[in-house]
Amino acid sequence: MPGTRVSVPFGHQKAILGIAISATLVEAAPAAAGSLFTNVPTKQTNKPTHKLRSIHHTLEANPVLSKELLALCRWCADYYHYPLGDTCQLALPAILRKPVSMPKNKQLFWVLNSAGAATLDASLVRAPKQQKALVLFKQLKKINQNQLQQHDINAATIKALHTKKLLDKQEFSEVFSPLNRPSTLLKENALSLNYEQKVALDSIVFDQFNAYLLDGITGSGKTEVYLQAIHSVLNDNKQALILVPEIGLTPQTAARFQNRFNVPVATVHSGLSKLQRFKVWQAIKHNQYPIVIGTRSSVFSPLNNLGLIVVDEEHDLSYKQQDGVRYSARDLAIVRAQKLNIPLILGSATPSLETLNNALSGRYQHLTLRRRAQTQSLPTIKYIASTNAGLGEEAKTAIRQTLARGQQVLVFINRRGYAPTLICQNCKWMSQCSACDNRMTLHRTQPKMHNTRQYLHCHRCDYRTGAPTKCPNCNSSQLSFLGSGTQREEEVLEKIFVDTPILRIDKDSTSQKGRLEELFQQVNTGKPCILVGTQMLAKGHHFANLGLGIILGLDQSFFSSDFRGAERIGQLLTQVSGRIGREDTSDDISQVLIQTQFEDHPLLQQLLKQNYYEFAKTLLSERQLTAMPPYQFIAIIRCHSPRAELAQEFLQQARHQAESIMPPHPNLQYLGPMPATVEKRANRYHFILQIKSSSRLERQQLLKQLCQQLEINKQSNDLHWLVDIDPQEF
Repeated sequence: MPGTRVSVPFGHQKAILGIAISATLVEAAPAAAGSLFTNVPTKQTNKPTHKLRSIHHTLEANPVLSKELLALCRWCADYYHYPLGDTCQLALPAILRKPVSMPKNKQLFWVLNSAGAATLDASLVRAPKQQKALVLFKQLKKINQNQLQQHDINAATIKALHTKKLLDKQEFSEVFSPLNRPSTLLKENALSLNYEQKVALDSIVFDQFNAYLLDGITGSGKTEVYLQAIHSVLNDNKQALILVPEIGLTPQTAARFQNRFNVPVATVHSGLSKLQRFKVWQAIKHNQYPIVIGTRSSVFSPLNNLGLIVVDEEHDLSYKQQDGVRYSARDLAIVRAQKLNIPLILGSATPSLETLNNALSGRYQHLTLRRRAQTQSLPTIKYIASTNAGLGEEAKTAIRQTLARGQQVLVFINRRGYAPTLICQNCKWMSQCSACDNRMTLHRTQPKMHNTRQYLHCHRCDYRTGAPTKCPNCNSSQLSFLGSGTQREEEVLEKIFVDTPILRIDKDSTSQKGRLEELFQQVNTGKPCILVGTQMLAKGHHFANLGLGIILGLDQSFFSSDFRGAERIGQLLTQVSGRIGREDTSDDISQVLIQTQFEDHPLLQQLLKQNYYEFAKTLLSERQLTAMPPYQFIAIIRCHSPRAELAQEFLQQARHQAESIMPPHPNLQYLGPMPATVEKRANRYHFILQIKSSSRLERQQLLKQLCQQLEINKQSNDLHWLVDIDPQEF
């Protein structure tokens, strides 16, 4: 059956994984003398019979991919110009991407033992959480992890009962049974909607496809609209899929939904182990989760009765895959909703220009929320002079005043590490990566210890090496660093505000499993502290007691070579500012300070005097004049090789072939080959060929023919090429 996993021979490999795409009844011919094959099809195929191979066996009796998911994978393969096998793999958990049988599904349960059954509830009166759990165990006898989450029973409570020898841990083979609908879907009452929220919710039609842009300023209550829309879907016994851009948002978002609904909520993200990912996938496939929340890959979740898709922070770059199959989860979500004829909500305070243009042109329905959900005001924004030494005196004074009011502070600098560059003051040597056209960032470990170790880290190719104590070029000891990163700002703040917790939140500080959740829990206590972090803090988080935001290191963004640079600046400033003053304060004096040398820059002035919506409309006008997306459609053919001339020659040949298929004209332009923005990465030279067309259909027809020719013409195994449709980064 289509969608079934099979084991097949391929080349010299005895068995690899295959996915059955279609099944056709054909007549069979008797095996020829000496033939290795029997039952070779003789009809409905144009392939020579000696080229056909028989499958070994099917790995499961039932398909692992539904017809709906197969259709989505086929669309993904056709649009992004990748093999169908590659896109089908995206829809499978890693454990099922090999030709092995599906693992036996055993699940861990906590079981009430005889001692627990004999224990009186009143004996745990001093431990109300344990008492609540014991009462539940006496009703259900055994409970799995999903049920524990559903009933708000945490790991510490279970551990305490296990230590008291009231619970045992056992594994059972899981049998999926139909999920019982709770008597009431809501665990807590919905919040009252203001007029704008109510209009937005009432505009959503649930029995047909439509794409809705929920364009709401930060703190305007978009999540409450999601929650109440999902309630309507659950009332119809359908499922909801919510996409979030970052793993850091998954626990916070999941908590909101678990607190609201009496149904299991699945979370899908890269932080799960392969086995955990498989178990969640299998439970979703068996309709055990009415609500699924996940990052990019969860767009392929095997939901069988989907009624609504929500893409939160739809503008975020994280939705575009940057390796392997370069798909956009946001765009695939739109296609999936359209194929299923269900509504889709795209939510953002800073919509991408492509999405905003679709809303303004009427392709999407534009729902706007222009005021915060409660009575709190937006923070005031002020530009202050930047310094070479990080935080200026005006910023430090504002921090002291904010902490004195019992509030928290956010210091945003989108640069991790201690300093971007190590430099020799004698000969001007700089810490350059030997494998990349990229400077190595100075990092420090154990910043609070005397034996601090310094190392250099290339954020492009991930190469690391110890930081030199003397200049490798002139042997001078006059080494110093340029610029500032999160580690340096953390160190400076710890010296000034010795009695205040300094919480650094970046990729380095949160690499340990569970560390990000621990930091967020500390912030959510509301106690005064200073957060220092990168864009991880700018993505939809709700911190109730943030009274001051300080944005550092913005100036370099004004010189971006990417045509999307201005759009990114507007989104970043608006999102970071939106974390501040999200709940009522008696004095209502929340503010954002932006340290910059370019306070008169027209982009900053427009953001300050107007808002992101007017700012984005100005950028759309500029894009239209310069014939750039969303008014033109771009594809990039990327190529890299250990030899620059090899990559360049391949793309030059690709351009000649493309021009022979479709000659350039005013609405179809070729640019390149040219070096990528960072030409050398990990000892490979990267070049690009850009194709820009006013017609998406014309672009697709061209690439369909071109990709076939390029695969045939590729000469060297050292050369790698790919197509990037609708690229988000150059």
